[in-house]
Amino acid sequence: MNVASMHEDLTTNQIQKILQGVSIPPQPQIMVDLQMEQLSPTCSINEIARLISQDVGLSGSILKTVNSPYYKHSNTITSITQAVSLMGVNSVVNMVNALSIRGALSDDDIIALGSFWDTAMDIATAAAIIAKRLGIPNPEEAYTLGLFHNCGIPLMMQRFPNYWEIMRESYAQQSKAITEVENIHLHTNHAVVGYYVSKSWNLPSYLCQAIHDHHRVDAAFADDRSDTRKKTLLAVLKIAEHIGGIYRSLGKEDVDYEWERISETVLIYTGLSRYEFANLNDEITEMGLGVNN
Repeated sequence: MNVASMHEDLTTNQIQKILQGVSIPPQPQIMVDLQMEQLSPTCSINEIARLISQDVGLSGSILKTVNSPYYKHSNTITSITQAVSLMGVNSVVNMVNALSIRGALSDDDIIALGSFWDTAMDIATAAAIIAKRLGIPNPEEAYTLGLFHNCGIPLMMQRFPNYWEIMRESYAQQSKAITEVENIHLHTNHAVVGYYVSKSWNLPSYLCQAIHDHHRVDAAFADDRSDTRKKTLLAVLKIAEHIGGIYRSLGKEDVDYEWERISETVLIYTGLSRYEFANLNDEITEMGLGVNN
């Protein structure tokens, strides 16, 4: 299932066939309100802060994130207005977009997810750190992708009772892509579902495409027409996933077969030597966000 097959002129029935009956949750109201405020000619930091402050849980998550070691503020940030002023409207809205996915997709029936969201937060934080180390503008976009890219997994779990077994089988494949294994069994995959969630929630197109392609990195990098911004975010995400050990937490594997296939492409693209990558790995692992590889 390529992005090329996902043109705007797809009918509702065609989309539902691709999704195989997986229900896309509605865009959270806070995201709708913030997007409208951003488009307003009178957009203000105070109004952005007011909208966010109406959601106590979201406000707490933002303050916890902005006070984390990653941001290294000399003083503790105690208000959303301070956070918006320091980080900028776009950065905070990116963070809200990322954090909203957890609330929208949490479900009492998905207790089996266990540490899924904790792992997603670790991957998101690691991605932001990697983007910052590489000098990539707007590292919060890498954070958003890190938290959002696997949003299709909880929805797949709701739809397919045997999804965990298929997920583990997919991570055990040395040559097949993870989403290829899902397609064989289910005729759809979590990256496609995640693409439609992000698209229906009006995330930027390059983020939507990165979500769709996050297990098709070789194809994305080989395509000269691929958005450079998307490629950069994909490279950062795959480094973060490998260092964060997602192949262990989701796939229950000791070897990251996907990374073995794509690591040379990713490192060449980012300009990281093996030595520099090892140092980055150690730095993130020491922060408690990675595993010993």
